[in-house]
Amino acid sequence: MLDPEVKRDLQETAKRLAELRGSLDLDLKLEQIADFEERMSAPDFWDDNEKAQKIIGESNAVKSVVDQFQALASEYDDLEVMQELMQEEPDEGMAAELTRGITALVRKLEEFELQLLLSEPYDKLNAILELHPGAGGTESQDWAEMLLRMYRRWAEKRDFKVEVLDYLPGDEAGVKSVTLLIKGYNAYGYLKAEKGVHRLVRISPFDASGRRHTSFVSCDVMPEIEDDAEIEIRTEDLKVDVYRASGAGGQHINTTDSAVRMTHIPTGIVVSCQTERSQIKNRERCLKMLRSKLYEKKIEEHEKQLAEIRGEVSDIAWGSQIRSYVFHPYSMVKDHRTSAETGNIGAVMDGDLDLFIDAYLRAQIAKPADKEA
Repeated sequence: MLDPEVKRDLQETAKRLAELRGSLDLDLKLEQIADFEERMSAPDFWDDNEKAQKIIGESNAVKSVVDQFQALASEYDDLEVMQELMQEEPDEGMAAELTRGITALVRKLEEFELQLLLSEPYDKLNAILELHPGAGGTESQDWAEMLLRMYRRWAEKRDFKVEVLDYLPGDEAGVKSVTLLIKGYNAYGYLKAEKGVHRLVRISPFDASGRRHTSFVSCDVMPEIEDDAEIEIRTEDLKVDVYRASGAGGQHINTTDSAVRMTHIPTGIVVSCQTERSQIKNRERCLKMLRSKLYEKKIEEHEKQLAEIRGEVSDIAWGSQIRSYVFHPYSMVKDHRTSAETGNIGAVMDGDLDLFIDAYLRAQIAKPADKEA
């Protein structure tokens, strides 16, 4: 006998696929692919390498959307056939297979829908993520290390690569600050949902009296921008210091002055990198990080202007709390921007963040269009 819930899931999936087919305009996308292929087959296509690479990238992006949708539709067709066979001749083994199949398809469909929400210019880029503990000493530094593990686990689940660009260990435990480069398609698009302050409530393992503590960690997220004509960095505006690297990193740590700290004098923005053996490479990394921070500053100034035009009070300081993680007296993680919440705090700390990222992105799409230049 087919589970009624599985039957409902199949019906709901058919409806979602039909809605997606209409919103994606597959016929237009197939025409675009044909046009791209015609342009790429032209004899002079590679005369302008930069333009050629851009066309290839656009073509691959459109193909990816079409291929993923067609794969989802094909999986659904197979499950529908299986359901029809079940109605003619019930089979427990087939019923179990159908249940597993629709569960997997629903998950894939949710991931695909989430991917379609990432349409901003820098969403597809790698992400630079920084964690900075607030007041509270060892307690908040330990919380920062817990978040560091959470984001690493999230990245692993998506097969994203994580590089530590800068790391300052805590005095007793945890970290004083850490900067990660998370490399993967749409990494910034997903992780921009994490920007803000993360609040922890728990019984502190560092308090002999077993009292409840509240800790705060700021999470900053920027796209890794290779080059942008709108973000100008002049050499005369930079102050560069070199120093000996510290912390975990291999035998070369503390042996040469390879670490680089770069200060952008007009804005006061400071970035540092010690991950590479070469001082030159660390300088290059610092320039990328600085370009990303200048982009972030530009966006924040634009958001301030929009808030003033709308007459809203908007605090974009790093003290703006976005999410609470409560370990005691009950277990709950709640995002204050979207009201998304879960009691499975263990899964969240193991990197299961899609509930919050999905809710945030959908909320952004639902807002009135106010991102005009």
